[in-house]
Amino acid sequence: MRVLIAGGAGFIGAELAGRLLAEGHAVEVVDDLSGGSLANLAEARRSGGAFRFHQLDVTARACSDLVAHLRPDVVFHLAGARPSLCRADPPRDVEITVVGLLRLLEGARAASTRKVVMASSWTCYGELAPAELPAHEHLAMRPLSPHGIAKRSAVEYLAAARERHGIEFSALVLSSVYGPGQLASDEPGCVARFARAAASGRPLRIEGDGSQTRDFLYVDDAVDALSRAAERGSGLVLNVGTGRPTAINELAARFAAAVASPLAIERAPARPDESAHIALDPARALIHLGWRPFTPLEAGVAALFEAAAREQAAMGEVHA
Repeated sequence: MRVLIAGGAGFIGAELAGRLLAEGHAVEVVDDLSGGSLANLAEARRSGGAFRFHQLDVTARACSDLVAHLRPDVVFHLAGARPSLCRADPPRDVEITVVGLLRLLEGARAASTRKVVMASSWTCYGELAPAELPAHEHLAMRPLSPHGIAKRSAVEYLAAARERHGIEFSALVLSSVYGPGQLASDEPGCVARFARAAASGRPLRIEGDGSQTRDFLYVDDAVDALSRAAERGSGLVLNVGTGRPTAINELAARFAAAVASPLAIERAPARPDESAHIALDPARALIHLGWRPFTPLEAGVAALFEAAAREQAAMGEVHA
């Protein structure tokens, strides 16, 4: 296939590019580098003619023209605003998530692209009661955050494009994805922040009392689901998570176990807009994608800690 990945220089997008190249596909990446980095694509760029990079804002009209010109078989919409920007500038988040999708769909229609795969977010479910966990796709989406609302709106546009223009779609609702690639980010998730702090002997900073839970999914597992969705799960919203909630305090304890010594905890105020608990039921993804998570949290934490330790050691050598 020829595939196009919008947001392909980001943490997940770069991993997906590597996976698709390894499978023998031609990969075009579109990214404005506002959140991603060319460093994430170093291996992909060494792959030769099967990979090309285009520095372009997904919301620009030129993005539609590029898709029409490249004529990809499948488009992946992974472009997204940084978490801080989602909170500080919701209109820009909507532009990237929704307007960016419309630009991609416009180009896909002109190119006779057969499918668009979008990475959605667990925030589209909103605040869930304990009895609703792990969340199943039949639940009504009641997002409270602007980011969640934008993701839900994007799914509605995908469904409309399928009905009116015959462009297939899969919308994968990703849980909290983590992995070594986040260490290079200016805004790493809490797992990467904990790994970096643990490797350098600094306190782990926990916002709130640490009882809030997340469904932590290793990046290789997320990429596996995205890759499968290129051929399967059409017309569906599919949860991609482990179904197992992990408290932030428990996550901190796992890093303490990785270090094999106690780690100091630094408490910070809870974010006022933070959801208390989330876990995603992956049963539908197993049926329609043949997908299940395969990386235990213990193994993922160990891999991330080892990467952070190597990073710390390299920094020490540079300073020396």
